[in-house]
Amino acid sequence: MSGFALAGGWAADLFVGDPRRRHPVAGFGRVALLVERVAYAPSRVRGVVFCGVLVGGAALAAELAARAADRIWGGRAAVLLLVTWAALGGRSLARAGGEIAGRLERGDVEGARAALPSLCGRDPHALDAPALARAAVESLAENTSDAVVGALLWGAVGGPAGVVAYRAANTLDAMVGHRSERYERFGWASARLDDLMGWPAARAGAALTALCAPLVGGSPRRAWRTVRRDGAAHPSPNAGRMEAAFAGALGVRLGGPLSYAGRAEVRPTLGADGRTPAAADIRRAARLSLAVGAAAALASAGAVQISARIAVAKMQWSVGGAR
Repeated sequence: MSGFALAGGWAADLFVGDPRRRHPVAGFGRVALLVERVAYAPSRVRGVVFCGVLVGGAALAAELAARAADRIWGGRAAVLLLVTWAALGGRSLARAGGEIAGRLERGDVEGARAALPSLCGRDPHALDAPALARAAVESLAENTSDAVVGALLWGAVGGPAGVVAYRAANTLDAMVGHRSERYERFGWASARLDDLMGWPAARAGAALTALCAPLVGGSPRRAWRTVRRDGAAHPSPNAGRMEAAFAGALGVRLGGPLSYAGRAEVRPTLGADGRTPAAADIRRAARLSLAVGAAAALASAGAVQISARIAVAKMQWSVGGAR
């Protein structure tokens, strides 16, 4: 049933979208802010404790809820479906990308700048139309791994606790994992844990992106070649793989100058043989993101079901051998 629960959680996100009120991820963020006020100090040790208590506590709460539901009415699968639905953000990603694309298609650059923060945290004010398109495609690529593939993969590996631990680590990284004077040391553990948990999701996501490339007119070979050539050049050990895969699949060039909270940097070029992204490429990237999410849901659900059947077969063989 766990495989069907993962697929059901993905379907709920696709057709219903995020919970409209009292979103669990937002609630976790509020709790994290309260804990930070008490625990903060410019110390890695404090940051390790902060991260461990919040991620471990969230995972434990999910596991206890699943066990209680299983004892009362056999509802562990229902808990997995609900936490997967709450953790995924595929529909929201596609909707945000479509809004930015629509504004750019109408020539509304200011409107696209105003809409960009719903998709990524970089400074939009000085970005022209091509830079806005590049930012949107890069963010769709990275968040396909963070907000879709990772949750499904960890749900397949660890059930409800796996989904919740992954989403908690991802949320803490967004809150305190960035490099700034305040969080350079305190946020170190949150950033490293997110990198660790995101490592398999980014590689699996890149492979699925290459597989799905023909659905947006791309080439699987070109997508995978771009991942292998350019993915490791990115400063993030995970985002670079997904961005390179999208660059190759869409035939566009990503990377270049950007700014976060007034801090400027220049990212390495991904897909140097591609063209400059345009509004139409944002729509293609959104479709590719949805396709990768569907493939990840199918693969995760299938892996869980196959694993369960193997476990049952081993148990039957063991019982038969004992006789």
